[in-house]
Amino acid sequence: MKRYYRFFLNLLTAQENWLNKMAQSGWHLIKITRLTYDFEPCKPDEYEYRIDFIAQMSLPESKEYLTFLKDMGYDVLYKNSNLNWSAGKIRWRPFGKGTGQFSTNPGTFNRELLIIGKKKDGKPFELHSTNEDRAEYLSVLRNAWLSVSLLFLVLAAVRYRSESITATVIILGVLGILTLIPVLPYQKKILIASAVPLHTDR
Repeated sequence: MKRYYRFFLNLLTAQENWLNKMAQSGWHLIKITRLTYDFEPCKPDEYEYRIDFIAQMSLPESKEYLTFLKDMGYDVLYKNSNLNWSAGKIRWRPFGKGTGQFSTNPGTFNRELLIIGKKKDGKPFELHSTNEDRAEYLSVLRNAWLSVSLLFLVLAAVRYRSESITATVIILGVLGILTLIPVLPYQKKILIASAVPLHTDR
């Protein structure tokens, strides 16, 4: 067994690419914690992985989705991305829907992602196969980054009003701009997905 210490925050593509490279090298993911990934040996390129962002879901919705994926034969593990704001034991996620805006511990806190694996069988491995589903999913990812960016920028503005320019204001402002960067590619992908007609079976 191999154990690696990694933390990808909300960089889903980087995490997914790393897991697939591990699988190509003959390592199958069997367990994860907040900072660790445990692998066991397998045949090189035997498995493939996808990562799904589910922080917008309520706890019952996420459990139902997890059960659905497992029933389809996938290996599914919860993973944290640590995109949340805390007030006591309640976390607010402004990009969620309905009760999915709030998470509790225990609950959906530190279960923002699903790592989904399956043995390669020559068939496409897509979690969001229609353009409509893809656009909706990309909108959630865009809004998650946008929420973080706006939080930093609002904090910077509040500190600026009371303290003028300080190191804290500059750091908060820079973080706000940096976390705004992923919003643009997601918005571009949303426009592309929305503009392409949905595929229909003949």
